[in-house]
Amino acid sequence: MSDKRKNTAYLSAPVNAIIEGIYKEKTTIAQILEHGDFGLGTFNRLDGEMVVMDGIVYQMKADGKAYSVSMDEQTPFACVTFFAPDTTDEFPDPPGEDLFSLVQRIIPSDNMLYAIRIDGTFKHVKARSVPPQDNYRPLVEVAREQPEFEYTDISGSMIGFHTPQFLSGVSVPGIHLHFLSDDKTCGGHLLACDPGPISVGIQHVPQLTMGLPMTLDFLTMGFERDTAKDLEEAER
Repeated sequence: MSDKRKNTAYLSAPVNAIIEGIYKEKTTIAQILEHGDFGLGTFNRLDGEMVVMDGIVYQMKADGKAYSVSMDEQTPFACVTFFAPDTTDEFPDPPGEDLFSLVQRIIPSDNMLYAIRIDGTFKHVKARSVPPQDNYRPLVEVAREQPEFEYTDISGSMIGFHTPQFLSGVSVPGIHLHFLSDDKTCGGHLLACDPGPISVGIQHVPQLTMGLPMTLDFLTMGFERDTAKDLEEAER
């Protein structure tokens, strides 16, 4: 793997920025793809959920549909890496537990960062997205009004990361996944899932780099508040 494709996760900004309502930054999708071909995030004004898969970026808007994305679109938060799984576990029969529990069970350590890709068929998927927002409205308030979508017997991919709790100020702790259907027409931030036959690829990511935005909002925001409860409610 070349230096450009070294095993590192890249965060475009700390997640606390969007928790506090900073929904506009100047980082473009083209810049995000310099750091990875796999990952998730959102778009300026929180306009939908982002999936980066096989080097292509998809936008799941508040109507639950997936859209293509131009390279000059901007994001206030994205996390990406170059995906090369260390292990792939096959579950040809429905495992009899929810997806979050299954992934948690096979992750080697809670104290490490992992990229996770899950492909297959899902008996039930509950996902969400949010409509565009103005700056400064706290994320936890936005999430209380989020449109939610439910799918049954649908094939697709779950894309995301497991992040240690001690990194909760910079990324979403625990297992954070976004869903995209096989036909690339729908998806969103995963809230719940009952899996069918699936394969789970896991990549240990030993390094993390992060951008610090140079916008006035970011430079003048106070980040002293403990946002853990807000993040837990908004993401789950």
